[in-house]
Amino acid sequence: MQRRRLGRSNIEVSAICLGSMNWGDQNTEQEGHDQIDMALDHGVDFIDTAELYTIPPIPETQGRSEEIIGSWLQKNGRRDKIVLASKVVGRTDRTWFRRGGRPAVLTREQINEAIDGSLTRLKTDYIDLYQVHWPDRDISGFGGNPTVWKTAARHADETPIAETLEALTDLVKAGKVRALGLSNENPWGTMQYLFAAETGKLARMQSIQNAYSLVNRTFETGLAEIAEREDVGLLAYSPLAQGFLSGKYLDGNLPEGARRTLFNRQQRYEKPGSSDAYRAYGKIARSLDMTPAQLALAFVTSRSFVTSNIIGATSLEQLRENLASADMTISEETETRINEIHQLHCNPAP
Repeated sequence: MQRRRLGRSNIEVSAICLGSMNWGDQNTEQEGHDQIDMALDHGVDFIDTAELYTIPPIPETQGRSEEIIGSWLQKNGRRDKIVLASKVVGRTDRTWFRRGGRPAVLTREQINEAIDGSLTRLKTDYIDLYQVHWPDRDISGFGGNPTVWKTAARHADETPIAETLEALTDLVKAGKVRALGLSNENPWGTMQYLFAAETGKLARMQSIQNAYSLVNRTFETGLAEIAEREDVGLLAYSPLAQGFLSGKYLDGNLPEGARRTLFNRQQRYEKPGSSDAYRAYGKIARSLDMTPAQLALAFVTSRSFVTSNIIGATSLEQLRENLASADMTISEETETRINEIHQLHCNPAP
C-alpha cells in the first residue's frame, strides 16, 4: 500500500482510507470491527469518521460510527496502529449535536464541546486529523453545482474563519489534535484559512475532504492547483458516487440492502446524463478486466492532488474488491479514453 504525506505535517497516511459513515445503521458494530481488521491486513491504516455519522443523520444514531471505532480501540489497544480522522459539523439548524438543543455553528465554545464528545466516543485522548465538516457560511455543496455561482445568504452571526482557526489551533496546542483539515470547502474558503494561518501564526490546514469521482471532477477547477501548490491534498469522498459508478443501480435496479434502496436520498447521482456516463465508464472497465468500481477507484487514487481515497463498503466482499484497486494502474491510453467520456459527459453528478 502506497503511503503519502498529509500536507506539510509529519503524518503519513495510506493512499486508501477506510470510511465509516455506514457503521451503526447499515453495518453493525462487529461488521465495522471486521472492516477495520481487513483494512489493516491490506496496509490501510487511515480511518475517517465524523461526529455526524451514521448517515443518514438522525439523532438516534449520531456519533455511532465514532463509538464503533472506539470500541474497536478499547478491545484491541492498537491506537498507535491507525491514523484517525474525525470532523466537527459546520453551521446547521439540526439541534441534536449540541447541549441545550442549539443549532450548530463553528464558535470556540461549540468546537470545544464537539472535540470532547468525539474523544469520549472514540475512547482516545487525541485525534490525528480534525476536520471542519462544512463551513459556517452558505456555499454550494452536497449536490449543488459549484461551477454555477449563486449568491448565498450572509448570516449575522457568521463565525469568521480566523476565529474558527484560532479555536482549532488551540486544540493542537492542547494535544487533542495533531493536524487540521477542511471538508466541503471551496477555493475562496481554503485560501482564507491558509492566509489566516500565515498572518496569525495559526495551525495550517493540511487536507481538504471533498467529493471527487469520474462523474464529479469539479475539484479540478480551482481546488486542484491549490491542493498541489499549497500542499493541502484531497481526501476524496464518494469516489464511487455512492455506489452508482459500480453500475448496480442502472436501469432502475434497486438491490436489496443498498443505500439507494434503503434511504432514497441519492438524487445528486441521478441527474441528466449520469446514467450514460456510468455505462461508458463501465465499458472501459470491462475491456481492462477490471470491475467498474475498481476503475473508478484506481482513477481517483492515481490523481497527483489526491492524498488518500476514502472507500466505504457494507460487506467484506465489497471491501476486498475496493481494496484491490490500490494495485491497479491507469495507463495513458486508459486516461485518454476516460477524458474522452468526460468531455461528452462532464460532471453530471456534482
